[in-house]
Amino acid sequence: MFRMAKHLMRGLNHSAVADASVDVSESDGVRALHLGSITIQSAMRIRDPFALELTYTRGMMCFLLFNENIKQVLAIGLGGGSLAKYMHAYCPTIVSKVIELNPKIIQVARSQFYVPENDARLQVLEGNGLQYLAEHADTADVLMIDAFDSNGIPPDFCSQDFFDQCANSLSNDGILAINLWGNDKKFDVYLQRIEQSFSGMVLSLPTGKPGNVAVFGFKREPSDLRLASLRERAKVLEQSHKIEFLQFVEKLAEHNPSSRNKLFMTKNLVSLDN
Repeated sequence: MFRMAKHLMRGLNHSAVADASVDVSESDGVRALHLGSITIQSAMRIRDPFALELTYTRGMMCFLLFNENIKQVLAIGLGGGSLAKYMHAYCPTIVSKVIELNPKIIQVARSQFYVPENDARLQVLEGNGLQYLAEHADTADVLMIDAFDSNGIPPDFCSQDFFDQCANSLSNDGILAINLWGNDKKFDVYLQRIEQSFSGMVLSLPTGKPGNVAVFGFKREPSDLRLASLRERAKVLEQSHKIEFLQFVEKLAEHNPSSRNKLFMTKNLVSLDN
């Protein structure tokens, strides 16, 4: 629907750190961010700017199902800031830090998408996310990666070394939450690399057909993967979040190895085979 959208900001031009323009469009009450193409990088319903408009962003929040004590979230890439501002508004115990390479994106996120100014619970910093990961080990409870540009996932954000670095940046109970495109011809390659970096402790959550897939990598296996427990946790979360956590639990059961009672990870399946 955004092909005919009215552009609010065109061509904030090429910069030394970006090879695509930063565009904003608006249609049917939804504002969207584009980076050099018609592909929607981020979206916001103008009447509810802190809600998560796109399904995959709500799916990314499913890290809350697996750990009730998330304190520090690190994100590489800001986009329109949907997840950052959502956590700022609805997750008062979480402190978020976002590393964004392109200063124009930071400018647009704040002026057009209502991303708050930096404060005690949200820091948006201009910088190189890859360098930041290399210099900060064991610092985040959750690492969020949503690194699409006009050409898809940049090569530096899908290598084995990158996923190893992601694991290294997390605390002992840390969780990687990364957005992948299910129809990408290299999707299985990326997933296998994540599984290698996280010792098989990985879950996938498709949020569309073929669409976005939220993939979660765990430094340590969650203490309780029983479906009954996850459903109860989802019910509690839905009392304070406008996110369909119960539906996501069922999708996790559908798209990952599971019994009638429990989710399994690749690591568990290897152990059972032996």
